[in-house]
Amino acid sequence: MVDTLVSRLLEVIESDVLPLTEDGVATGNKVFGAALIRKSDLSLVLAGTNDETSNPLWHGEVHTLKQFYELPQRPPTSELIFLSTHEPCSMCMSAITWAGFDNFYYFFSHEDSRDAFAIPHDLKILNEVFGLPVGGYRRSNAFWTAYSIPALVDSADTELVSRVQRIRDSYASLSQDYQESKGGNDIPLD
Repeated sequence: MVDTLVSRLLEVIESDVLPLTEDGVATGNKVFGAALIRKSDLSLVLAGTNDETSNPLWHGEVHTLKQFYELPQRPPTSELIFLSTHEPCSMCMSAITWAGFDNFYYFFSHEDSRDAFAIPHDLKILNEVFGLPVGGYRRSNAFWTAYSIPALVDSADTELVSRVQRIRDSYASLSQDYQESKGGNDIPLD
C-alpha cells in the first residue's frame, strides 16, 4: 500500500503540480505547489501552485486551499490527502490545520528549501517567531501527521528512486529560473 501511495504522490507532483509550477515560475512565482487527492481511490481533486506575485499570501498550499474552497462541490477534507511539494511553512501548516486536514505529505524539506532553493524563510520564521530549532515542530500531533515522501521511498525500489531523482532535477532547474528572475517581482520575502 505504501509503494502504491508513494508512486501516486510522485505521479501527481510530476504530471499535475510541476506543469503548473513551471508556468508560475515563468511569471515570477516561487517553486512551491500542492495537490489534494482522495484517500479512497487516490484520484486527484485539485492541483495548484504558488501565486505570490498576485498576493504574498498565496503560497502553493494556501492558494490551492483557496481554489479548493471555490469549487462548487468538494469532498470533506477528512477524506483527502494534502500533498505539498515542499514542507509547508508555518502559515501553510496553520491553513492546513484550520481546513481540517489530518495529514500532509511533502517532497522537499525545510532544509532543502533553505539549502537547495536558497529560500530560508520557513526555518527563519519558525526560529524567530516561534523559537523552534530546525525540525522543531511536531510532525505528529492532535491535528495531523506529516510525512516526508523521500523517507517513505524504499531504496530497493529503483523505479521510485529514479522518479525521486527526476523530480529533484526538475525542481533544481525551476529553482535556478526563479533565482535568476526574482529581482523583478514584488514578493516581500523572495
